[in-house]
Amino acid sequence: MRGMAELRRRCARHPERPGIRTGLRWKLSAAIALVGALVAVVLSLVVHNAARMSMLDNARDLADERIVIAQRNYELSGRTNFPNARIDDPDLPADLRRKAEAGRRATYVTDRANGVPDIWAAVPLKDGHVMSLHTGFTDRSSDILKDLDQALVIGSIAVVLGGSALGVLIGGHLSRRLRKAAAAANRVAGGETEVRVRDALGGVVRDETDDLASAVDAMADALRQRLEAERRVTADIAHELRTPVTGLLTAAELLPPGRPTELVLDRAKAMRTLVEDVLEVARLDSASERAELQDIMLGEFVARRVAAKDPDAKVRVVHESEVTTDPRRLERVLFNLLANAARHGRPPIEVTVEGRVVRVRDHGPGFPGDLLAEGPSRFRTGSKDRAGRGHGLGLTIAAGQARVLGARLTFRNVRAPGAPEEVPAEGAVAVLWLPEHAPTNTGSFPMLPAQ
Repeated sequence: MRGMAELRRRCARHPERPGIRTGLRWKLSAAIALVGALVAVVLSLVVHNAARMSMLDNARDLADERIVIAQRNYELSGRTNFPNARIDDPDLPADLRRKAEAGRRATYVTDRANGVPDIWAAVPLKDGHVMSLHTGFTDRSSDILKDLDQALVIGSIAVVLGGSALGVLIGGHLSRRLRKAAAAANRVAGGETEVRVRDALGGVVRDETDDLASAVDAMADALRQRLEAERRVTADIAHELRTPVTGLLTAAELLPPGRPTELVLDRAKAMRTLVEDVLEVARLDSASERAELQDIMLGEFVARRVAAKDPDAKVRVVHESEVTTDPRRLERVLFNLLANAARHGRPPIEVTVEGRVVRVRDHGPGFPGDLLAEGPSRFRTGSKDRAGRGHGLGLTIAAGQARVLGARLTFRNVRAPGAPEEVPAEGAVAVLWLPEHAPTNTGSFPMLPAQ
């Protein structure tokens, strides 16, 4: 249908931006793995520091209890008989010494060069001296910290791997649903009006992809309704114009001979042709046309029809082939291609039949870029070099009739090998590819632009 072709043309105007293409599952996996790694690192640092501070606090409490016992023994016996207890130790940290000299019992932690902490405790004595106790961080505490760090590393790796696997599963599920939705939307754009994107998704659990699919279905329904309304209005207008135009042509034929009569007849005939073409386009847009199939020899058929339409055109049958098609519609496609070549191109016009492929070439300025990129469009005749006359319906009708035949119609320009796009074309070629099997469903074969 015209609406689906129009939808594809609009999409073609916004090509995919260049860039690195990555799957949604890998993006989700990478995001979850990154967040999991950050969380694991932060939690590991917090747990490590909390465990270390707890062990240091316990060690300082123990050192404080021991310095109290050492002080009591010294005051009772007058001797330092407690292990590692010293009087006025010269290695005592200055900050701890000042607090002890100020009459306060205190503990202090310092770090060695290898990072192992030292625990100090000091208390002032009655005789004015300072008793201190120096102990190191126990090997058991160091081993506990190492085991904790190892467990945190293993847990962090497990979290990252588990998060990555979860991201792959979630992303894969979402990616599959989106691919199903995209495939169904492409089928709708290709003309399959009965396809519903929401039904293509399936599943029981609803998520945002279902909302997207429902929106696409609603948009497609609205577009179909608008296009159908447009088609009906166009067909009704053309049908209503048919009777007065026929009457105008009949009245013009009754006018006395002369140049004015010729001009009126020419314009009346042109108007009748336009009305008939618009009606034909409306019928083709409705996708209700069906081919009346016959077996014909393609080369012989094309040679006879071309000779009747344009005796100056050259026909070459490279390989004869028997095809099953609708002769009337095939003739319509062929005549429209010949008329387009004669109107917009330059002679000689060459028609080649090779198996099931028919090529029509002229030696004019070539097809306009919009037609090559988007296919034929009604009431658009292309560039100034190849336009100037007509309504752009000839190739539109040819494409529509080819679709009814299940054929593929492509367009391209002829250029010298290696010539850039800026170099003017040496001619235009329209290629009709007839199907190997007879068409069974109108509109199931999309028109493809030239590659």
